[in-house]
Amino acid sequence: MSKTVYLDHAATTATDPLVVEAMLPYFTEKFGNPSSIYSIASGNKNAISNARDIIADAIGAKSEEIYFTGGGSEADNWALKATAEAYSNKGKHIITSKIEHHAILHTCEYLESKGYEITYLDVDEKGIIRLDQLKSSIREDTILVSVMFANNEIGTIEPVTEIGRIAHEYGALFHTDAVQAFGQVPINVDEMNIDMLSASGHKLNGPKGIGFLYIRKGLRLRSFIHGGSQERGRRAGTENVPGIIGLGKATELAVQSMNERIKNETVLRDYLIKRLTTEIPYTRLNGHETKRLPNNVNVSFQFVEGESILIMLDMAGICASSGSACTSGSLDPSHVLLAIGLPHEIAHGSLRLTLGYENTKEEIDYVVDNVKRIINNLRNMSPLYEDYIKKNTK
Repeated sequence: MSKTVYLDHAATTATDPLVVEAMLPYFTEKFGNPSSIYSIASGNKNAISNARDIIADAIGAKSEEIYFTGGGSEADNWALKATAEAYSNKGKHIITSKIEHHAILHTCEYLESKGYEITYLDVDEKGIIRLDQLKSSIREDTILVSVMFANNEIGTIEPVTEIGRIAHEYGALFHTDAVQAFGQVPINVDEMNIDMLSASGHKLNGPKGIGFLYIRKGLRLRSFIHGGSQERGRRAGTENVPGIIGLGKATELAVQSMNERIKNETVLRDYLIKRLTTEIPYTRLNGHETKRLPNNVNVSFQFVEGESILIMLDMAGICASSGSACTSGSLDPSHVLLAIGLPHEIAHGSLRLTLGYENTKEEIDYVVDNVKRIINNLRNMSPLYEDYIKKNTK
């Protein structure tokens, strides 16, 4: 294998060297427990506060509204379970969408087992939730609307501001899973009517095992992990100091470079989409053409299996995905692709390519050339493709 091209940044990203450099001292000489009173400990407490300030500024929040977690899944669980517990006297109805990450969907299944009623909103063929269905589904006993900021598989960006406005009109809270969006596109929690927001460090060239939950001041959410008084008594446990420092540094770098990255990645994304959809017959783009993350490309190829594509791409040194990394072991087609109306046989032939700041046009050309070769080879072995061509060339 002569080269490696990494196009699975939605699954995870490499930790930026500047982030690693910022983290390293907190594994060794700055190892103190932030809850202790001596200087090497209090210095760490100040460093955590600085990281909290950076993250809060990135989304237009207050520092005291940022709570560090072990990642995006924990933040999602906390938002849903704590809201359900705290506001059960008002009602037990929660609204989400059919294309959420499984950290949301499985938490909703858990809450259903505890007596809560969940409404799962449909999406259109581009992956955008139906606001009219949201309006007709929300009721007096609705306590929470949880809809992701941008989909992790097809990249579609949801109308977050409008969703939050509708939720607030009916007295419900609004949570958004922004794991794919944080650090990639601008977010302002006040302007977008967001009450809670989940994010994770390893999606923006930060470390794994660290994330945060934004909780708007005034919400009466209780502790998620009980024990000590860390995170203002809401999330016990000695802080992951290196992780927090790394998340703060990654956020700082992401904010500084965001405009340039959006511009560059959008150009590469659209170039990649154009080549794939015009040069490979029977290919369709999944997700919205323009209301999508700047680094996301998701396409489906008829008459082939996605897993076969991935194996052959790997042999060419290309790292890609057929969907969410969290469900890559499943043989079932993506729940997201089924929700946008794709039949099983087409959903099975999907490929997700997600860009990072280091990817180049030359790499994109290399990837497309290999995808074309692979799809052609797989279709030549497909009896379904052979039958289709015979029927349509008579």
